[in-house]
Amino acid sequence: MPITQLLADPASRWALEHMPLTAQAVREVAPVLRGKKLAMCLHVEPKTAALVSLLVNAGMDIALTGSPGTTKDEVADDLRRIGVTVHTRQSDDEAQHARNLEKVLEHDPDLTLDNGGDLTLRLINAGTPEQYLGGTEETTTGGIRLREHDRSLGRPVIVINDSPLKLIVENEYGVGQSVIQGFMNATNLMIPGTRAAVIGYGPCGRGVADTLAQLGARVSIADVDPIRSLQAILRGHRVGSIEDVLSDAQFVFTATGAPGVIGAAEIEAFADGAVIAGVGHFPWEIDEEALTAATESVTEFAAEGRRQGIRLKNGKQIIRLERGRMINLTAASGNPIQAMDLGLTLQVRSHAAVITDPLDAVVQPVPPKVEHRIATDLVALLTSR
Repeated sequence: MPITQLLADPASRWALEHMPLTAQAVREVAPVLRGKKLAMCLHVEPKTAALVSLLVNAGMDIALTGSPGTTKDEVADDLRRIGVTVHTRQSDDEAQHARNLEKVLEHDPDLTLDNGGDLTLRLINAGTPEQYLGGTEETTTGGIRLREHDRSLGRPVIVINDSPLKLIVENEYGVGQSVIQGFMNATNLMIPGTRAAVIGYGPCGRGVADTLAQLGARVSIADVDPIRSLQAILRGHRVGSIEDVLSDAQFVFTATGAPGVIGAAEIEAFADGAVIAGVGHFPWEIDEEALTAATESVTEFAAEGRRQGIRLKNGKQIIRLERGRMINLTAASGNPIQAMDLGLTLQVRSHAAVITDPLDAVVQPVPPKVEHRIATDLVALLTSR
């Protein structure tokens, strides 16, 4: 029986049923992937389980870990049950996450699939093994980190988030939907008529802002890039500095992916009662030292930090969701399946390109021929319905 049919988790089976592009890509490149060892660091949730089951069915040997706070334990257990090596639990802290990465790299991978750069950086810092062919990096944040070590790589690493296809389909449309879904799951608050601020107006921030506006929120944007600020104005949003847009925002979404964007001055600017959700890959957009210094007391409004009431020394209270981690994964099911079908197809075909194509040994975008093929397949799929 194919291993894909052994998945017991209903959500994983549902995802697999709605990922035709990924399934097609794996079928077509299976001869190239067969026998290869893949070390993965990716959110362990149903869509990842669908991908892993397809790759194992194609003959790959996989060791998998996730990111702190986003692992769905029932999915991880299901993958273990069918024989996949999985090193992650939802309760893992940063120290355990580091140990998980080491365990995955003990797999002696030929390829890596990374999400944030941690896995790949550990591999090259330990000395790139001879059998290592290269890999992929899912995020912009990870791509920035890896480009700082370009000379140390010695192998091609393809940044999936550099793909225009992914930026449009997954980041803009998929992230916008899933972030607001997670926010509503975590708060049960009404969005129409409220004032919302989005910090960072890249593709993810743009998707969040547009979804909020479609639901009737009055949206303000802060971005250091004047071109992105102009885009926001032309799409009907108010634009200002971070302190300006925070001053009256009831809901705040941080979508820069950069560390310490919300510092001491910005923390002072939060409106009383503001509810804050993280969109970026790492929970570092609010400067933790500055927040601690500004905090008078903390009240837990839900278990395990899902809703923290933080009383500031200036007398205001802010509500932080999920300790700043990605709200669409910690409080919802991540990006929509069809959007992830596209993104995971980019992963599969990019890995095949790493194996077969004469790529430069640097961090790079998805090869144009891969982009063109997947765009063609997606148009055909959407127009056939």
